[in-house]
Amino acid sequence: MPLTLTAPRVRVPAAPPAKRMLDLLGAVALLTLLGPPLAAVAALLYATRGARAFVREPAVGLGGRPFRTWRLRTDAGAGRLGAALERCGLDALPQLLNVARGEMSLVGPRPANNASDRPERLLVRPGMTGLWQVSARSDLPWEEMDLLDRHYVENHWLGMDLAILAQTPRAAWRQRRA
Repeated sequence: MPLTLTAPRVRVPAAPPAKRMLDLLGAVALLTLLGPPLAAVAALLYATRGARAFVREPAVGLGGRPFRTWRLRTDAGAGRLGAALERCGLDALPQLLNVARGEMSLVGPRPANNASDRPERLLVRPGMTGLWQVSARSDLPWEEMDLLDRHYVENHWLGMDLAILAQTPRAAWRQRRA
């Protein structure tokens, strides 16, 4: 019998309906607002590179379920535009599609690449932004980022999500100026 590798399934508590509503309404509102500029940036990336502007990367989400995240292609061939998008975190804006589909949340730990890597993260939906992304320093050591992710998993509530969402634009702006 061949050996098959599967992601461990983690029993997760039901997500509060208010968080899912916030995610859905936020994703739809942001896609409506940012859709046209995002399409223009994607067209510009396509025109300058001659290749697809979007990439899909494998990730592991809530309960160990695999999915693919959307991102703008910002590799070395994307030039200064790609570097600026990545520096500000705008290359992840297409992940709003993942939020709308319920694979991700607006706020949570970043998606894991491996289900065995820090399994406690599988207890919540991965997020586009999180506690360590809005912390005072963007150059945190890996251990501190992990502690902040764990703190979020153990203590998250809607008020914390709203506070993190309110701080995210400032954190992205601070990152852009650095």
